[in-house]
Amino acid sequence: MRAILVLLSVALLSACAGRQHKPDPDFAATYPEPPQAAPGSAGGAIFQASYQPGATLYLFEDVKPRRAGDVLTVVLVEETSASKAAKTATSKDSSVDIANPTLLGAPVQFNTPNALPLASHSNNTLASSLSGEREFSGSGNSSQSNKLTGRVTVTVAQVLPNGNLVVRGEKWLKLNQGEEYVQISGIVRPADIRTDNTVLSTQVADARIAYTGKGAVNDANVMGWLARFFTSALFPF
Repeated sequence: MRAILVLLSVALLSACAGRQHKPDPDFAATYPEPPQAAPGSAGGAIFQASYQPGATLYLFEDVKPRRAGDVLTVVLVEETSASKAAKTATSKDSSVDIANPTLLGAPVQFNTPNALPLASHSNNTLASSLSGEREFSGSGNSSQSNKLTGRVTVTVAQVLPNGNLVVRGEKWLKLNQGEEYVQISGIVRPADIRTDNTVLSTQVADARIAYTGKGAVNDANVMGWLARFFTSALFPF
């Protein structure tokens, strides 16, 4: 038994030590295609009619991402705040009284055998009564506030037919006590890109931003499986 416990401890420690962040394919960087050498024009003319990818020169425009593989910096300025409160109270009282019926003008009465454990064995009637009381009270409130600032440089994954850019990327930081990474993807309009090749995260359409981490600090903020059971819908009380 001692040997089994030692082996389990070593396996758990090795698993924790070897756990590393794996790149997510949905946020993987897109690399530009290598330019292909174009054949020279016949006759030695200076003008080359062949187009070489990546060789386009814009003389009167800002340098902005236009092709797959170009880089763009997204400035994170996310801030959200939400609150919710609910209160419910219900109560219900009910009572039913059934009078003893009459038969041929006389009340119905009957006797019971002495063998039955009843308080009264004679002059019993069919009169009965029923009463009930129910009450429920519940309340709850929730509030949440989030703020995320920073910069993440992403790559252009696709150029849409209308000129908009599909961008995606992630930023991974490995600290002393864990790992943290920011992931972002969405659609950017070229007109929203500023002169310093940045765009605000509030101007990214269909934005998907994730900020998570792994390590000792993150594990300390995670509720245990037993505590999660008592706070889940599976717990009947």
